Amino acid sequence: MTLGVASPLRPLENVLTEVLTWLHDSVGLTWAWSIVALTVIVRMLLVPVAIRQIHSMQSLQLHAPEMKAIQQRYKADRQKQSEELMKFYKENKINPYASCLPILFQIPIFISLFYVLRDFEKEIFPKFPSSTLDWLGLVDITQPTRESWGPVLIAVYVASQLTSTWLMSTSMQSRAQRIMILVLPIAFLPFILGFPAGLMIYWLTTNLWTTGQGIVTRRLMPRPVVPPKKSSRTPPKAEAAPAQAAAGATASRPTAGTGAPRRVKKKRGGRPR
Repeated sequence: MTLGVASPLRPLENVLTEVLTWLHDSVGLTWAWSIVALTVIVRMLLVPVAIRQIHSMQSLQLHAPEMKAIQQRYKADRQKQSEELMKFYKENKINPYASCLPILFQIPIFISLFYVLRDFEKEIFPKFPSSTLDWLGLVDITQPTRESWGPVLIAVYVASQLTSTWLMSTSMQSRAQRIMILVLPIAFLPFILGFPAGLMIYWLTTNLWTTGQGIVTRRLMPRPVVPPKKSSRTPPKAEAAPAQAAAGATASRPTAGTGAPRRVKKKRGGRPR
């Protein structure tokens, strides 16, 4: 591949090429369905990262009131606000960057697949002359997405991207973040028109996986429980039992000036003894 020689992603390009070739030659899939299978394999490998992402977003949502209180308390001092927030993250074992991990892992794969598909017709396809580059008879995986039935893929992409990003945005507290993540798919449209249709198939499959994964995990995964807040007036458990025992003993012991009155015997002269 022409630009892949000097690219640091060349090893990843080679891996993707080998996987696609194996799926096509050994499994018997077409090149387009090999891309779909490759996407599923990648997303299965990223499931542990996705679970961490969901747990992190749930934790951020549950602790949002406390973080908002910290922001309000130190709104005049940005540096102090950042320090207190980082301290809060550490104490509550929150990773605010975990939600970005799946995307960060997929970016190099996306770029590498772009290079693979760009030179696919020249370097890989000639080795398999009986194969086809068509997908469902609609698009050629090496042609730009804007050609032939590619706009249909774009329409499905927009719908799937909005659905998957909407599922992510529901866990975000900032209204600006929710708007931004919903607008980004539309903003990317001018750029993806020139992408190979095979790359759009990869992206579309990724969005469908993200949507299904979001629905399933939100139903099956339990929400993390926020530990109860401790009050300074509440004694520790170790001290509570002795304190209660001492209080019980004190209550059962008669105090001075209490109890039944003592009867005083009188002498025969009318005087008390």
